[in-house]
Amino acid sequence: MNGLRGPARRASAPLCAALVILVVGVSTIAGAWIYESLGYLPCELCLKQRIPYYIGIPLAALAAVAVHRGRESLARAGLVALALLFAAGAALAVYHSGVELKLFSGPSDCAGALNTAGSVDAFLKQLQTTKVVRCDEPALWVLGLTLSNWNAMISAFLAALAVAAILSLHEGCRVETESSKDELS
Repeated sequence: MNGLRGPARRASAPLCAALVILVVGVSTIAGAWIYESLGYLPCELCLKQRIPYYIGIPLAALAAVAVHRGRESLARAGLVALALLFAAGAALAVYHSGVELKLFSGPSDCAGALNTAGSVDAFLKQLQTTKVVRCDEPALWVLGLTLSNWNAMISAFLAALAVAAILSLHEGCRVETESSKDELS
């Protein structure tokens, strides 16, 4: 099919998957930082949705290196961690999307009713010390979707890609084992 045989063919899909996860992860975080630099401040849930990327980017690089060097068990562990990490990120993004649509109540410190101050002085003090970006009011819509909607799709794609790479490694082991048995016959 692609001209590769044996270990090279088995490693090509997981290596490509790890590299795609790396590039898409870096691009997603860069996009978030660019929007932030343009004045679109992230809410608490937006910041939490970045955590899988901050962990996943170096992990994807490690998985790519492990695949390239033939360290299959390390590569598999890295890909499993990536799948779980981005599945959790997708779940958090779906929750945040639900908060934006008012389907779920968000964290009390970034959604819901504002607390009233007892006096004007207390209110002025709150204004000086509190900067709340609401989780239930999207700051930006891109092509009809909020950034948390986009993150849900991107994170789900990255999790699925990691799972596909894991299955590819597993399939490669089975094919190689069967071909080894044929050689012994």
